[in-house]
Amino acid sequence: MHQPIKTITPKEVEQLLKDKKPISLIDVREDDEVAQGKIPQAKHIRLSEIPERLDEIEKDKETIFVCRSGGRSGRACEYLQALGYNVVNMEGGMLDWEGETE
Repeated sequence: MHQPIKTITPKEVEQLLKDKKPISLIDVREDDEVAQGKIPQAKHIRLSEIPERLDEIEKDKETIFVCRSGGRSGRACEYLQALGYNVVNMEGGMLDWEGETE
């Protein structure tokens, strides 16, 4: 049986960043979407590139995944969690993000 994927709200992520918590954020959207604004602290790894860029994701550190609405980041989380990564999906994605973007 699969472990349910942990989730976090955009507001909670914003608060962690405000509190200067050391969080790891990965944005899995496509280049053109990221060009329209991403969370400044987020690292951009497209969903399709995750399998070949696993070495850029810390396995034992909790990593929060972000996309436009929470669907693709959820798929990234399922994939990585099955490989033993510690992952969290930001529900609602960038559509619900009200914090800073770059």
